[in-house]
Amino acid sequence: MSSCSEFAIFKVSKENIARVIELSLSLINEMNSDEIVVSSHEILQKTDNEEELCWHLTWVSQEAAQLTTEKWPYFPSTKELESLVGEKVYYGHFIDVA
Repeated sequence: MSSCSEFAIFKVSKENIARVIELSLSLINEMNSDEIVVSSHEILQKTDNEEELCWHLTWVSQEAAQLTTEKWPYFPSTKELESLVGEKVYYGHFIDVA
C-alpha cells in the first residue's frame, strides 16, 4: 500500500494562530493514538499571508486517510480547532504518480 499526502489550507486570525498550531499537533497525536496513521507532518504558514496555515500530512495509506477522516468529528480537539478556523480554503488527498 502506498502513502497518501493531504493538504489542508485554512485562514486563521492572528490572535488564534498559536492555539490552532497547538491544537493541530494535538489532533495529529489523537489520530495516531491507536496506531500510526500519519507518518509525518508539516504545519506551514504562507509566506505572504501569515493568516493562512497549511497542513501537509503523510498518511501511511489512502485507506488510513479515509478511515481516519471519517472519525474527524470525534477527536477531542476537533471542535475547538474548527471554532478557531475562519475559512477552509482547500482540502485534498494526493498519491504519488511518478
